[in-house]
Amino acid sequence: MELIRPDININFVGMRFKAVIFSGLVILACVAAIVMRGGLNLGVDFAGGTLVQIQFKKQTTPNEIRNVLQELGLGQSAIQQVGGAADNEFMIRTDVTATGLTDVSQKIEEAFDKAYGPEEVTVRRAEMVGPKVGHDLRQKALFAIYYALLFIAIYISGRFELKWGTSAIMVGVLIVGVYLLEALGMKVVYLIFGALLITFGLCWALKLPYALAATVALVHDIFITVGAFAITDKEFTLEVLAALLTIAGYSLNDTIVVFDRIRENLRKERKRPYAEIINSSINQTLGRTLLTGGTTLFSLIFLFVFGGPVIRDFAFAMIVGIVVGTYSSVCVASPMLILYEDWAKPKRPMKRAVSTS
Repeated sequence: MELIRPDININFVGMRFKAVIFSGLVILACVAAIVMRGGLNLGVDFAGGTLVQIQFKKQTTPNEIRNVLQELGLGQSAIQQVGGAADNEFMIRTDVTATGLTDVSQKIEEAFDKAYGPEEVTVRRAEMVGPKVGHDLRQKALFAIYYALLFIAIYISGRFELKWGTSAIMVGVLIVGVYLLEALGMKVVYLIFGALLITFGLCWALKLPYALAATVALVHDIFITVGAFAITDKEFTLEVLAALLTIAGYSLNDTIVVFDRIRENLRKERKRPYAEIINSSINQTLGRTLLTGGTTLFSLIFLFVFGGPVIRDFAFAMIVGIVVGTYSSVCVASPMLILYEDWAKPKRPMKRAVSTS
């Protein structure tokens, strides 16, 4: 059974401006959600503090839990129900830390034992992260994402444009620049944002359209996935960071398949218009792209539904990332090559990448 006909010819190239507008509106919605909520809902890994997850044998409510915490001076703690209503499981997060993990969690457990009875309460999870550790983890998370994107750019430029030396010089300059700016005390968020803009500019100036297109698509995927956590007010934890790096690799794999077909068709059909070659290449790989994304998405939905609260946020990030990554491989990365050619045309003669190798 064929889900996608081999002779299908959807005009993805003709819809590239609509795709740009659609992606722009989604990104604006993500930015608005982040600003309105005052940033991401950082988990204890990044924000610091103490997290205790408790399961009750009988029904209770967040208000009743807060009344118990009020006696410990923790009435301002965030209380979130985990799982279904029948699970009677709640996550308590406070910015209070102690010298030992058991200091806070032990007091919370004793307070609930007293209020509900010792046999009615089970502490499922207890974590404590100091504010300095949380700050360091936030910085390392941003650097991890940035350097992943940077080295993806060098791989793409070497693989498709045979400019290993040029891209290596670009990466070296950026790494040194980032460390110098960090040493001068620039905030990491602004530092990474500026470094990404410089990366895009260097890809343009050094004539690395494949690297530019792939990096723009990956930033697009990661930012929208992060924005989905802001919109839904889900916790952003180390598990979610792992999901973002996984999404980057998965989305890149889809993009490389399309780029490979574009490169093959450029060699075989030199006289055919550039936009037509890219559009036919997207259509030729569409079946593979949708089937791979669809089967992965199918597994992730079951993982999200039946995997339990521990893996649910990871699965949610992957679901958003797979959907957005599949979309960007078709509607963002490849049409970006045409936009690059259109914008660069007045400044230089049109040149087809990778005509020799």
